[in-house]
Amino acid sequence: MQFTTRPTLHGTFGMVSSTHWLASQSAMAVLEDGGNAFDAAVAGAFVLHVVEPHLNGPAGEVPILLAPAGGTVRVLCGQGVAPAGATAAHYRDLGLDLVPGTGPLAAAVPGAFDAWLLLLRDHGTKSLEDVLKHAIGYAEHGHPPVENVGATVESVRVLFETEWTSSAELYLPGGRAPRPGALLRNPALAATWRRLLAETARAGSREARIDAAREVWRSGFIAEALVRQSRRPTLDTSGERHTGTLDAEDLATWSATYEDAVSYDWNGWTVCKAGPWSQGPAFLQQLALLPPELPAYGSEDYVHLLVEGCKLAMADREAWYGDAADVPLTELLSEEYNAGRRALIGAEASYELRPGAPGGRTPRLPERAREPVPLADEGFDPMGVGEPTVARLSGDPRVAADGGTRGDTCHLDVVDRWGNMIAATPSGGWLQSNPVVPELGFPLGTRLQMAWLEEDLPNTLTPGRRPRTTLTPSLALRDGVPVMAFGTPGGDQQDQWQPHFFLAVALRAPVRGGLDLQGAVDAPNWHNDAFPSSFYPRGHHPGALTVESRMPPGVVAGLRRRGHDLTLGPAWSEGRLCVVARDPETGLLSAAANPRGMQGYAVGR
Repeated sequence: MQFTTRPTLHGTFGMVSSTHWLASQSAMAVLEDGGNAFDAAVAGAFVLHVVEPHLNGPAGEVPILLAPAGGTVRVLCGQGVAPAGATAAHYRDLGLDLVPGTGPLAAAVPGAFDAWLLLLRDHGTKSLEDVLKHAIGYAEHGHPPVENVGATVESVRVLFETEWTSSAELYLPGGRAPRPGALLRNPALAATWRRLLAETARAGSREARIDAAREVWRSGFIAEALVRQSRRPTLDTSGERHTGTLDAEDLATWSATYEDAVSYDWNGWTVCKAGPWSQGPAFLQQLALLPPELPAYGSEDYVHLLVEGCKLAMADREAWYGDAADVPLTELLSEEYNAGRRALIGAEASYELRPGAPGGRTPRLPERAREPVPLADEGFDPMGVGEPTVARLSGDPRVAADGGTRGDTCHLDVVDRWGNMIAATPSGGWLQSNPVVPELGFPLGTRLQMAWLEEDLPNTLTPGRRPRTTLTPSLALRDGVPVMAFGTPGGDQQDQWQPHFFLAVALRAPVRGGLDLQGAVDAPNWHNDAFPSSFYPRGHHPGALTVESRMPPGVVAGLRRRGHDLTLGPAWSEGRLCVVARDPETGLLSAAANPRGMQGYAVGR
């Protein structure tokens, strides 16, 4: 019998799973203090800003799926829009054919902070001070950084020392990058949150103080500092210095919003995702493409089927998804449409990007999808997830993220004893995305790099519209009742790793010693790069498939025979899944977390 890397946790009080143990334990502390799942999630999220600064920050973004006990699953959108000045024509006038991968030109209106505070106001019970105290403590007094924080800083050392000097002051004190065993502090961030609390202390009720804090973000000292930073000429991936488009009006007029989830019913399950301004429906399309009878879990036929279905769904993502378009989602998820698409999956690996024509519409692909830019020309690393991109130094090649900087995003799931459940995937505002705003202790984000500068595409850069994001948390229901919240970092890989995990649970597959959440997380995973990357410089590698070396040799050999351009990745390199679950009949709670990278943990009792 094979054993899992860790036990699946079980209990009845509360469960948290996240990509960093300090965030998980901070969220659990809030549950122990009488808070609910939403209070706990907010506290954990602000800790993630401190302890995973290379993966997310307050000026980034977050989509949240929440299921209040006895209520309806909803999406809370913390993805900010393109500023009013961020037209495709403006960027083309600067001589650009892509939005840069770093710098203020890539900054959308920051969305994460407002989304977390709106969640706290509407669904939490704790004060802003209660949920911020853990993050303030780690920022003020320090925390032991994981190795990848220091590795990320080292990969951009020259940039920080010569150009982004405010970042060097924080992350290279005395010329030394953060390292395990030496505390990393962010006193500017702690001071920002303390000033925010001081300025809003007399606003009145709990809800009024939270709304006052949202106003400070939009139009107070935080907004002023963000706009100043946007207007500073900054070296970016184009090799030039540019100023951004974000201004005071953009910040003052945007707020996070609630919307309906998109869902698909499969085999007695209902999977809920954010809409096609995210890549979430691509997960649902992959379920819709599955035949009535599936090959044996984990077999060569099974992996081939999922990889080829993913290619079809991601081709549709490129042709149809985006906030700037009327997305034909009903047709994309219909049985008639998917029966025709399913027939395209043959015995051999496909090397074409094949979007469909839902309702007879003609698909429109960006130029870089029609004539792919080989990832090999960009220093392609099949084991890297591709999100963090760093600026080009004048006269030098682009500084690539090496093995120490893989990773891109965070994830957080919580379920409490009352049955409240939440899944969230915070990202953006990385330390390597933009210079640190010296007055605030964190940088702007770069999500606009996901939009195209060609006109009339579903994801064309458009003022007031969201760039299509890769961030895609999940909630699954049985008989209309939420039972599981899950997700993963990973950019374009998020809705590749999640379907394999979900099917392991839904099929009750005997993975690594039997069915349990941890076994499904631990199971060997894979990703393909057969579609344009969502991240600068937007390359793709038709036919490429990377699998963990733990995949059975017979399956690997069979996939190669089918024509997949297969790379064996390290044994534990694919996926950073988190999950919590609740049995509605017994109230039993469960949780598991990814062992890859040795920092994700589940806690609970």
